[in-house]
Amino acid sequence: MKVKHILAVLISGFALSIISAVFKILHLQFAQEALILATLLIVIGFILLIIKLFTSKKFKDFLNS
Repeated sequence: MKVKHILAVLISGFALSIISAVFKILHLQFAQEALILATLLIVIGFILLIIKLFTSKKFKDFLNS
C-alpha cells in the first residue's frame, strides 16, 4: 500500500470525526456511529503507517513509495 493511500485513510478519518462531532452537537441521528467509524479509520490509518515505517528500507525514499 502506498503512503498516499494511508494518508487518504487518515485524512478521511479526521474529516469524518469533525463532521460527526458537529452531528453530535446538533443532536442528529447516527452521530455516535459516525464517531465510531471515524475512530476506526484513524486507528487503522495509524497502524498501516507504523507498519509502512517499519517495513520501509530507506527512510529518505519513504514518501516516494
